[in-house]
Amino acid sequence: MPAALLCDMDGTLVDTERDWLASLADLLAEHGAPADEAALAPFAGLPLDGAAQLVARRTGLAAEKARARLDASFTARVRAGVTVQPGALALLDDARLLGVPVALVTASERPIADLVLATLGPHRFTCSVAHGETPLGKPHPDPYLAAADRLGVPAAACLALEDTPTGAASARAAGCRVIAVPTVDGIEEAPGTLLLASLREVDLKALPLSFGALGADSA
Repeated sequence: MPAALLCDMDGTLVDTERDWLASLADLLAEHGAPADEAALAPFAGLPLDGAAQLVARRTGLAAEKARARLDASFTARVRAGVTVQPGALALLDDARLLGVPVALVTASERPIADLVLATLGPHRFTCSVAHGETPLGKPHPDPYLAAADRLGVPAAACLALEDTPTGAASARAAGCRVIAVPTVDGIEEAPGTLLLASLREVDLKALPLSFGALGADSA
């Protein structure tokens, strides 16, 4: 079993990646920029600051204004209610029963993280790391390294749950093994990275033996 379970939030534990992309689509379309699936793909898993800068480049809207609009739109959608992904609560509860500590590691900022934690149950998490609480955010390794450090375990002994290429890159760069339930294309299965169709398929007591070896790019 892993020493700890490090969980992405948007798209992984709750179905908020769709809300995030919808907020982006509305803003892009409002300013005449493409907002189809291909245009939205690079935004999946990006933190707010990075997304605002990309919107600014595509639309000419000031980055700070884009940031404020995205923040307000996404927060309103999350506050209206989120859907927990199938198998998420059962997996978190299994981890607790097995004595595996759980950290939330999200590219969303603290107010969004706290809204979602209230839905998931803060008792299910030992700690949480939100965007802006580490020197660099995803896809850099800092958030996952910080979570492992707070739990007092090596990142290489942890299992990360992700749904986007940006998040998976962050976890792999930290040295974590990764289970991905993709919400967008772009995550490739490799040593140390396992793709599944649902969190219902994750069994912490029976991870595949072949899943133990990390690729060279995970160091």
